[in-house]
Amino acid sequence: MKNRYAPVAAPLLLAVYGGIRLLPGSKDPGAGWLVGHAALFAALLLFGVVTADLRRLVTRRAVGAVAAGVAFTGLAASLGQVTIDLYVGVRAADKAEKALLFDRIQDHPGVLPIFYSVGPLLFYVGMLALLTATVRRLSVLSPLLVLAGTVAMAADLDLLAVGAALYLAALWPLVRGSVRPVAAAA
Repeated sequence: MKNRYAPVAAPLLLAVYGGIRLLPGSKDPGAGWLVGHAALFAALLLFGVVTADLRRLVTRRAVGAVAAGVAFTGLAASLGQVTIDLYVGVRAADKAEKALLFDRIQDHPGVLPIFYSVGPLLFYVGMLALLTATVRRLSVLSPLLVLAGTVAMAADLDLLAVGAALYLAALWPLVRGSVRPVAAAA
């Protein structure tokens, strides 16, 4: 593996964001909002490193390319969402202004599906595809753990830390360093 730290740091930063979200006032403009979203932004960037590493483990190039492309598209959408959230957090003086700014941005055609609903889902679809394609090299549990973590976080954002722990467990074989990229077949 090229990077043994990203599979740990990405879920940990996701858990940091999840923990900050549970603090009073963190959902309003201010330090909690900004620090939490900065941690999420960094986590997403590191999930990009994880995605690239997983792609190198897929023996069928076409499968790896498509799955990674879907995951990277979802990551780009998620990074766009977090960028919007950070912008609003910096610009808004209070909760009312935050709501107004979000309304203005999200009223633009395509913003909601691209950055808030359909687009970010592509990351999870791509990640599951990559983990399923590498299940013989990682663990049969890896895609199941990511699926469970994703479902938990989708059910309730207060479960972000639980989802992050499941992601860490799913990615742990990458951390151990026992998994090596293979020469991919066409």
